[in-house]
Amino acid sequence: MAEVTTRRNTDNNDPLKNMRKHDGNTCGQEAKRVTSGPTSPVMEASGPNGLDKKLCRDIDISALTSLMEHLPPENDDGNHEYKRQLVEPEPSRFQELVTQMKYRLAEGQGEALYEVGVEDDGTVRGLTPEDLEKSLETLFAMAKEVDAVATVVMERTGPLGKAATVLVRAQPSEAEHVEIRVAICGNVDSGKSTLLGVLTKGVLDNGRGGARLQVFRHKHEVDSGRTSAISQQVLGFSPTGEVLNYGDGLDVHHRSWGDIVNQSSKVLAFFDLAGHERYFKTTLFGLTGHLPDYAMLLVDSNRGGIIGMTREHLGICLALKVPVFVVITKTDVCSAHVMEQTVQALFKLLKRPGVRKLPVLVRTAEDVMSASRAISSGAVVPIFLASCVTGESLDLLRSFLNHLPARKEWLEAQGSPARLHIDDSYTVQGVGTVVTGTLMAGRVSQGTSMLLGPDTNGQFKEVQVKSVRNKRVPVKSSTAGQTVAVALKCKHAREALKRHDVRKGMVLVDRALNPEAVWFFVAEVVILVHPTTMRVGYTPVIHTVTVRQAARLEMIGDHEVLRTGDRAKVTFQFLYRPEFLVLGSHLVFREGRTKGIGTIVEVQPGVKPSKPYWKNHSSHLLKKSPPTQNQELHCEHAALKRGEWDGDRLRRAAACGTHLA
Repeated sequence: MAEVTTRRNTDNNDPLKNMRKHDGNTCGQEAKRVTSGPTSPVMEASGPNGLDKKLCRDIDISALTSLMEHLPPENDDGNHEYKRQLVEPEPSRFQELVTQMKYRLAEGQGEALYEVGVEDDGTVRGLTPEDLEKSLETLFAMAKEVDAVATVVMERTGPLGKAATVLVRAQPSEAEHVEIRVAICGNVDSGKSTLLGVLTKGVLDNGRGGARLQVFRHKHEVDSGRTSAISQQVLGFSPTGEVLNYGDGLDVHHRSWGDIVNQSSKVLAFFDLAGHERYFKTTLFGLTGHLPDYAMLLVDSNRGGIIGMTREHLGICLALKVPVFVVITKTDVCSAHVMEQTVQALFKLLKRPGVRKLPVLVRTAEDVMSASRAISSGAVVPIFLASCVTGESLDLLRSFLNHLPARKEWLEAQGSPARLHIDDSYTVQGVGTVVTGTLMAGRVSQGTSMLLGPDTNGQFKEVQVKSVRNKRVPVKSSTAGQTVAVALKCKHAREALKRHDVRKGMVLVDRALNPEAVWFFVAEVVILVHPTTMRVGYTPVIHTVTVRQAARLEMIGDHEVLRTGDRAKVTFQFLYRPEFLVLGSHLVFREGRTKGIGTIVEVQPGVKPSKPYWKNHSSHLLKKSPPTQNQELHCEHAALKRGEWDGDRLRRAAACGTHLA
């Protein structure tokens, strides 16, 4: 196995060591500084985090050996470049290399990785110390020409000497920052909000959930300790890989998003999702509507296995083709044998038929580089063993996040007409109606005229973009792959755009798209789990991008019924209003828990129902005033108006409709 070592950049101190102590007013204890937790003699003797050495060796040593010794062949596309050597090139050759670096940076949206001392086929050869030093000098000069910063992040030894891995990242003032969205999911009480608070605020947890108070949005979340609404936090990295969230002294908690984003070359946007089964539809909306680039799945080490909603969340991520990495939490209070049971159960789950992933324990800085390169394929699942109290492995996790590659799909979508899927709306005093969402294609600019819709009649309204904000920072325009907030006004001055005119599931699109709303669509689906059979008339709730609405199963291809494991091409009809759908979009349908997944393969814009299904079955419910005494019935009434009822809820309400008066 090739010898691998790391190289420290003198200008890039470990951000974890630069963090200051801070009295965070969490739960009465002084907050601790985030550092790598010490390893006890017992743990050291039995492997990382108390795991048996044989277990660690059996489960991932072959995977790590393959990843580190055999790099994949160089690809002409992408942001990864191999160089055998760069010793004193001719001036004309130097300009060619600079042009090539510009291309690699563009492919990586402002970020590129160079492997010096490596052949184009991925073979690590290495260079003599003199040749390596001259090659790095050339690479640093190339980076300076394109106004970027080059940092040596790792060195490894080949047959002829040392090879270096160099991260090249554009300066934030000259290029739009790389944005990567990460969804945080996992079972309730697995430490999702606590880990997010530690990562973004820079203060370790006190063992009683103090760190999570920094990311909760509502008082009832603080009281219960459980997330019920999606919250967003950002983590910014400088061109050299330093975390920019952490200030000095008392500034540690008061770094604004604007300060972080303006100084960052790379920004990670985290979406903290709910783990309790009660809020499953909120979590599902977060995974489908916010379009994460990666998912961070948290597992509680003390459970001795995989429990609760963990399997459900993992299944959704796999169905949506979102690459996953796992963080096993609370290792500071977990015994060795329970930890071993948890890891074995996780590996068994990831290797089972239908999942077939390669789990890899990340224990060193070399593992971080190998895992960050391999995760984009979707075949490898990196696993971290971490503690938010001792700080164990948090430095490895931050380094991994720093090296996560941007998804190339966004670069390809930037040349298409603009399309923004709305996930929320607000009314801001002095500004008006503001919508937020993920820009799926094209570019949204201030002053642009666009179409907003569809409304309940399937119509689109012409609106004008008043202003655009990206991570709370005013910008002139934003591009595909970014989460933005857009202030809107009607194109015609005599009309006013109210908040009730906008809902989740609407889109803001370029007029060139000529959008049409549809009642009927065809999807290729797979039934994951269902206790009985599905027939025509089955009414689940459809989740696709930001659309969340009940739909009726109208036709089942060549099947009469569908059972668990069946695949079929089916036709659905929305029950409440037409929606704007995109061919190729993934969908998840549920009735309670997840029941099936699929892909939209056909839309039928010219087909309309004679009368919406809900008007035939429950119009008398909407005529009645909302209840004032029974809060539960009030919530049911509101859900009906939003179109979020599945078939069973609709039938139950119709049966007891007299009680809603």
